[in-house]
Amino acid sequence: MTTNTILLLLLSLVIAVGLSYFQYFFKAKSKSNVIWLLAFLRFLAIFALLVLLINPIMTKNSLEITKTPLAIAVDNSSSITALKSDKTVSDLYQKLISNPALKEKFEIQSYQFDADFKPSSTFDFKGKQTNLDEVAKNLKSINKNLIFPTVIISDGNQTTGNDYVYRFDPVNKVYPLVVGDTTTFFDLKINQLNVNKYAFHKNKFPVEVFLQYAGDKTSNADFTISQGNSVVAREKVSFSPSKKTATINLLLPADKVGLQIFKAAISSNAKEKNSYNNIKNFAVEVIDQKSTIAIVSSINHPDIASLKRSIEVNAQRKVILVKPNEINQLQDISVLVLYQPTTAFKAIFDNNKLAGTNTFIITGNNTDFNFLNQQQHNLVFKMSGQREDYLSEFQSQFNLFAIENIGFENFPPLQNLFGTVTTNGNVSVLLSSKIRNVATNAPLLAFAENQGKRTAFLLGENSWKWRLQSHIDNQSFEKYDVFIDKIIQYLASSTTRKSLVVTHESFYNSGEAIVINAQYFNKNYEFDEKARLTITVTNAATKQTKNYDLLKGNNSFSANLDGLTAGKYNFSVKELNTNTSYSSHFEILDFDIEKQFVNPDVTKLKQLALQTNGKAFFENQADNLINTLLENKEYKSIEKNVSTKTPLIDWVWLLILIASLLTIEWFVRKYNGLL
Repeated sequence: MTTNTILLLLLSLVIAVGLSYFQYFFKAKSKSNVIWLLAFLRFLAIFALLVLLINPIMTKNSLEITKTPLAIAVDNSSSITALKSDKTVSDLYQKLISNPALKEKFEIQSYQFDADFKPSSTFDFKGKQTNLDEVAKNLKSINKNLIFPTVIISDGNQTTGNDYVYRFDPVNKVYPLVVGDTTTFFDLKINQLNVNKYAFHKNKFPVEVFLQYAGDKTSNADFTISQGNSVVAREKVSFSPSKKTATINLLLPADKVGLQIFKAAISSNAKEKNSYNNIKNFAVEVIDQKSTIAIVSSINHPDIASLKRSIEVNAQRKVILVKPNEINQLQDISVLVLYQPTTAFKAIFDNNKLAGTNTFIITGNNTDFNFLNQQQHNLVFKMSGQREDYLSEFQSQFNLFAIENIGFENFPPLQNLFGTVTTNGNVSVLLSSKIRNVATNAPLLAFAENQGKRTAFLLGENSWKWRLQSHIDNQSFEKYDVFIDKIIQYLASSTTRKSLVVTHESFYNSGEAIVINAQYFNKNYEFDEKARLTITVTNAATKQTKNYDLLKGNNSFSANLDGLTAGKYNFSVKELNTNTSYSSHFEILDFDIEKQFVNPDVTKLKQLALQTNGKAFFENQADNLINTLLENKEYKSIEKNVSTKTPLIDWVWLLILIASLLTIEWFVRKYNGLL
């Protein structure tokens, strides 16, 4: 409290005494006990009122103890149930959180993880995937800049995500509590099967299979791939204590067009504890045509290689690289990619006026914009000779096809000549350009359609950096490659636009996210945000029907169909206002990845403990784990002095006291006839 405040309080005390004396004692004929009481009440009321007006700041000091967090992450995936360890996991969790010494030393944080990670103290062990990488990523964010231990109760068998061993912060110790029977059983397993989603009719498609063996004796096994009742491939495989794995590479014929279902199986005469992992179903969609994309360029540039890789991720696409003077026939080309066109491209533009092939024009520092103005009229270029870097800005109202923002604003700038670009006619802009975060209102990636011919424009070079940045952000090229594929798919299709467009896969694996996306367009072919879309899904075998509403996203509607069992399904998407509908089918292949395990992955969990200077414990060593946590002097509670400053005017009870004093004074005076 400051000196000025103390002086004001003393002055208030004098004023309160003076006013009370003047009211009840100055020229008073009587000084009875009642007068003294009234004077005292008036003194208290006036003094309290003056104190409120001064409003001194009251400071309160208190001690606050901050405990070290103890994160307990419990594996909630169905592999825990498959290993018959669900009760063990629940008992171990309860033993940890109910330990009085641990509760006194740590702030216990309870989490569960399967494909996702979230706070929880109850577990049902029904997760379809296991992602320990999510545990590492989320704990870094939740307990940022803190030193804390983590206990992971798990079998260590991860089915999705990055390798978790090196994803945890090495500063914070991890103590895996391993559950599951570690006894080695005889087991044959199809560990992984690699096959492309698409194959071409009358060709052969490769199948790569990784087999795994657990046991201590030499064993012979039969590996087969069958379709229906027919065996299409067979191999003999031998294993021994020194040969635990085998790789098989096969070429299967694509004789029939459409979705083809196959079953891979490995068997032997010995009895196994888990035979579920001996079989794996897979599917290949056989198509009878392949679209050819021609990238035409007179220069060499990393953009061309990046574009080729992205396009050919889709097995239905074939990319050819040609010079401007090398293309004579355009009839076999589905899409022309014209990279930085100059006057050398004149013959291609002239030929394409007759062929009508859809084009993807990419400009850059070597582009002849005067020539480009002569060959097309969708965009008008007025460019200087100066180079400029252009950042991108996603336009959420874009509605030609469903596309999500994959982080375009974080991508490196594209380089193009400086100038103005104006649109002419029906041009849809997916990405607009910015210069140093200042919007130019000019397109960066745009699409146009005139008399059935479609054209896309990417105004800038160095898009290869976009693909690398997307990989840095997502640890995968997939999102960027899907973005390029959608551009090519739009250009490769010349069909009339439909009011209801639905995208889906022909087949899904059990445990995968099953998402159906749809777009509905009004009569002006504008995306209709007010559309009411529903989907009806029917199991082809049982005829059981389920109905879902499609939820609106940024530029499309979607329905998540997770939870469906394996089998064939027919579905119909309907727009309720106009009764427009779309019908198709898909198949869910029977494969539960969480049932593939016989033992916990002790090796991986021990590596994780070693990487973080922690220690792995088995399910019968829970007491040792508790003692280790309690004896570690690295984890200490922090005692802090918390100073709280409160203005006196916030004290409501003081106002109540003033009102009470004045009320009592009034009643005493009324009772004694002094009013």
